[in-house]
Amino acid sequence: MNVQSDDLFAPKFDGQGLLSAVVVDVTTRAVLMVAFMDAEALAETRRTGFAHFRSRSRGRLWKKGESSGHVLHVEKILVDCDQDALVLECRPDGPTCHTGAVSCFFRELDNDALRSVTT
Repeated sequence: MNVQSDDLFAPKFDGQGLLSAVVVDVTTRAVLMVAFMDAEALAETRRTGFAHFRSRSRGRLWKKGESSGHVLHVEKILVDCDQDALVLECRPDGPTCHTGAVSCFFRELDNDALRSVTT
C-alpha cells in the first residue's frame, strides 16, 4: 500500500485551474452538491469559513447562498490522496439546491426515468 505521507497542502488543479469539491452535510453525511473550486474560491473558503466556488457558467467566483441566504458553513475540508479533489463537510443554512431541495441529489435513476428520493 502506497500512502501519501507528505504533510504539505499542494492542491493539483486541472488544466482549467479547477478541482472538484463534494459537499456533504457534517451531521447527516448526505451528499449535498458537487461544484468546482479554483485557487481563489479555495482561498476565500478558507479565509471566511463559508463555501465559495468557481461558477463555470457565470465565469466568476460565487459564495454559495449569496442570493438565497442559504450559505454553507465549512466545518472541515478533506483532501484526497492526489490532492485534486476535496470534500467539504458543511453545516447548511437551509436547502442547498437552487430548486429548494435539501440536496442537489434528490433523484435516482430507475431504468431510463428519474424518480424523486428523500435526501
